[in-house]
Amino acid sequence: MRYFSFFSLLFLICSCGPKELDGIGDKVKLIFENEHLYFGPGQFTDEVGSEEEQTVRIMDGRILMKKVKLPNYQRDVKVSINVELVSAGDRWDKSGSCFVMSPKDAVNFISLHNKQTELPKVGEELENLDGIISAEGYQPALELMRFMTPFGIGFYNEKLKNRTPVYIPKWEDKVVWQQDVTHLLSRLENEVWVGVWIDTWTAEGYSVSVSLNYTETECKYMAKKRSNVLPLINTIPYYHGQKHADIFARKDINFTAIVPEGAKNIRLNYITTGHGGHAGGDEFVEKRNIVKVDGQEVINFIPWRDDCASFRRFNPGSGVWLIKDTASYIDWESGQYKEKEIEERIASSDLSRSNWCPGSDVIPEEVHLDIQSGEHQFTISIPEAQPTAENEMNHWLVSAYLVWDEE
Repeated sequence: MRYFSFFSLLFLICSCGPKELDGIGDKVKLIFENEHLYFGPGQFTDEVGSEEEQTVRIMDGRILMKKVKLPNYQRDVKVSINVELVSAGDRWDKSGSCFVMSPKDAVNFISLHNKQTELPKVGEELENLDGIISAEGYQPALELMRFMTPFGIGFYNEKLKNRTPVYIPKWEDKVVWQQDVTHLLSRLENEVWVGVWIDTWTAEGYSVSVSLNYTETECKYMAKKRSNVLPLINTIPYYHGQKHADIFARKDINFTAIVPEGAKNIRLNYITTGHGGHAGGDEFVEKRNIVKVDGQEVINFIPWRDDCASFRRFNPGSGVWLIKDTASYIDWESGQYKEKEIEERIASSDLSRSNWCPGSDVIPEEVHLDIQSGEHQFTISIPEAQPTAENEMNHWLVSAYLVWDEE
């Protein structure tokens, strides 16, 4: 009996394929390069055009948008998104998001900004949170990456060098995130709008760079895998008139979606982060997230990060307190372990949070769905979520989308 290695099999596939496919090689598409993203109320009121490769500013400058032409491959390809960020003076941790949308959408950022159209109405059932779910001729923005800015990276490094703890060699100059988004390739080809949003309210803001990296297979006969993507929900307030959604404190969100004929290997991607920076807020308290499809639970977990201290090198501007602790240490004279009470530094950026840390990105939860084509009911619940109050900005940023392979 003859055995073949994986590489032998790959050689046979590549050398005996039915059709040779044109290659265009690896490509890096730079979307934004060191763009200054900041809050400038009244500074960006002119009507926005749609010229290709022109950076436009939405939501008083808190959103950068650009229409770009992305490559279209025949061969199989891998795609990743890269985001780099430096503080330009904003000292605080802020929510951030990169997203994409088709220029063919009937409702989009540009037409809304130019007051040519309105978001589709959702009514009292969803507390008038217009635009968070799909409607006829409209899809919410497809989120490519969720991230959280660290406290003052880069800008405050020299100013706050005396706060460097002994367990890190130095403050990092920038933070870099990378995620594989190959499963979203069908939305990352040809002409699209790419945007980045940071929830900053300062005139200093951030410097941000975003790129898409395409790596093409060398096999001339390995065709690009065919898949499709359907955005389901996005509660991030990208659009004028939207607000942070605390709806989960009062009710579930219910909506329907139609899976087309021929869809197979259907997956649900779910991105969630809890916010509310006060003591006891949804940022700092574990809250269960539940997703049901046709009444059946498909996701039930507590989104939580307890490794935030590992991001300390990105957070020079973090608030620092002293706490008393009992330390066990080696006494040099006796050579034995002893204990004594000490005061130890703890930073705000060290504290555990609801699925994020200052300076982290957020990885989607992915689950395979055992469903067929047709209409399906989706329900998202966060049973113990808290409402927004006078000085308590509790809310959950939730986005989700379906991905499936085509026959």
